[in-house]
Amino acid sequence: MSRTSLLLLPILLIAASAQAQNSAAETKAVQLTINTFFEGMKQGDSAKVRRTLAPGVVFHVIKKQGVKVELAAENPNEFLKAVGTPHTEAWDERISFEQVLVDAILASVWTPYQFYLGSKFSHCGYNSFQLIRMADGWKIAHIIDTRHKEPCKQ
Repeated sequence: MSRTSLLLLPILLIAASAQAQNSAAETKAVQLTINTFFEGMKQGDSAKVRRTLAPGVVFHVIKKQGVKVELAAENPNEFLKAVGTPHTEAWDERISFEQVLVDAILASVWTPYQFYLGSKFSHCGYNSFQLIRMADGWKIAHIIDTRHKEPCKQ
């Protein structure tokens, strides 16, 4: 190994370590945005949910009946109105982070979930989130999900 290589090795290792720490911090920030979205939903706080959304956010749901598959758009403003409208049971979407991918200002997140109305199980599925890092932090740009009664990941 050349003398130059020996001198550059510590610099490269420090840079790789800094990159890994930055990536871990970005991953946590992305997860915080998504957790805040679901906290707001559970609390019936549409303003809290709205703060996690990018301007122009898009919501989709994948519907399957037999062999027919349909992609349906959902109106984010109607969703926010529904979240903020008083309801007797909390909307409790319990997620886990299966995969979080971050590249600079783009993040893609895969979360299995179980949805409960209060303490009663309603449905389950997977969410796929696309987030962008804006001046004021990570914001959700797109949510697409599946919904079914079973099988559900525990």
